[in-house]
Amino acid sequence: MALVGFSAVAAVTLLLCVMTGPDRDDLAEFYTGYSSLSPMRNGLAIAGDYISAATVLGTGGVIALFGFDGVVLALSTALSLLLLMFLMAEPLRNAGRFTMGDVLARQTPGRGVRITACAVTIAALLPMMLVQLAGTGQLMSFLLGFSGETLRTGCVIGVGALMISYAAIGGMKGTALIQILKIVMLLGSGAVVTVLLLYRFHWNPGALFAAARNSGAGQAFLHPGLEYAAGPRPGLDMLSSQLAVVLGGACLPHVTMRMYTAAGARQARRSMSWAVSLVALFVLVVTVVGFGATALVGRETVAATDAAGNSAYLLGSRAAFGTDVTMVETVLFTTVGTAMFLTLLASVAGMILACANSLAHDVFAQRARALSPRREMTLARLSAVAVGIPAIALATLVQHRSLQPLATLSFCLGASALCPALVYSLFWRRYTRTGLLCTLIGGSLAVFALLPGTSLVSGTPVAAFPDADFAWFPFTTTALVSVPAGFLAGWLGTLASGRRRTEEQRRRYEAGEAELLAGAVRSAG
Repeated sequence: MALVGFSAVAAVTLLLCVMTGPDRDDLAEFYTGYSSLSPMRNGLAIAGDYISAATVLGTGGVIALFGFDGVVLALSTALSLLLLMFLMAEPLRNAGRFTMGDVLARQTPGRGVRITACAVTIAALLPMMLVQLAGTGQLMSFLLGFSGETLRTGCVIGVGALMISYAAIGGMKGTALIQILKIVMLLGSGAVVTVLLLYRFHWNPGALFAAARNSGAGQAFLHPGLEYAAGPRPGLDMLSSQLAVVLGGACLPHVTMRMYTAAGARQARRSMSWAVSLVALFVLVVTVVGFGATALVGRETVAATDAAGNSAYLLGSRAAFGTDVTMVETVLFTTVGTAMFLTLLASVAGMILACANSLAHDVFAQRARALSPRREMTLARLSAVAVGIPAIALATLVQHRSLQPLATLSFCLGASALCPALVYSLFWRRYTRTGLLCTLIGGSLAVFALLPGTSLVSGTPVAAFPDADFAWFPFTTTALVSVPAGFLAGWLGTLASGRRRTEEQRRRYEAGEAELLAGAVRSAG
């Protein structure tokens, strides 16, 4: 039944992309879908882009293994989107046109800025794509019951090719419809599992949490710090991890690009309201399912199945139906598995589209000789292939290692390079081109320099290289150091630009400040 469900989802979603994809050489249709989605549908698409398979499986695993720390992580994902809604959603909508490069180059134009923005976009999204693609083989083997490495690799290649097709054929509107279908299936099936789990514990959440607490970790399961207890500074380590999620999650380019699909600033705000509500529902679902997996399956069983706990969501869902499974319950669990499969498809398709759009629009289309719309759209589709094929190849190489460092790398780059660049570009009048380049490059270099020294890469049994030990950094994420480094680099770079340049930037910013912050209507072209 799982195989039938996967095949049906793949066929339906590909058909949707073909039917809704742009049929003319219109860049606005390909990049933004003419901003034709209603706030509710756009909010569903934003939530779909934001809740990736890594978020579902990873957060569910942390909740099942570490209790309270996982709940804080889930709440941090919701807080990240809330900050995006209140602080940057409307300015992003007003400043951007198609890509992150449009936003950053608005006040500091130049091809160098766009190329750097494209490089950071790919650097931030490629690791997350690898996590999703590598997880495809694990998900398929878990649900279909095979263990052969060749079959896993075949699943990664086949699903990756499907995701490239989504991005290249469907454009923004096609991928948006897939995200909408994904979030409806994911939250709908998750809500059913949540009701079944609460029913098994007589509608008493306290009994569910008590059962999880008694499953192996004791009282520490419901207190902060269990996940970071092995580190030298657990409190600061936890703070660093949450900082990476809160600041980095909502600033990743595949999420911010959905702001440009809103018809106006008011519609962007309403879209974000829908997205935040859906993510809050996801937090509730994944918390109950994660605790249910620990209570019914056991913390040790979850860890034995997958050291990072990525199977906890599916184990908890399966345990919710009990041992005597009816045909209806089998169909429901198949729906859960199919929703996870669709989550993988939709997440990577959105990331490939964001990278392809940036390559085509920020790099190739900004040359001295302007490209025709037909050629730029062709380049965007070819860029989807150029990004997707290396991602598939790399995913087949890393699928047997711990994927947590890759997910952490994406969030840390979002928090340390993209978040400072966006905050400065949108709200600092004197921010210069040199300051922007220093922010993007300095924040990225800080992450790349520090992350290899964390315990996620080496020094522990669950690290990417468990047999080596070259860990020297005291935290599992870099955000506590790299985020201030990114902001400091931008500030120093702006100061180094000189008073004359900063005054020019101030006048340029004030000339467009009303349009940026007051929500003036953007031209369709």
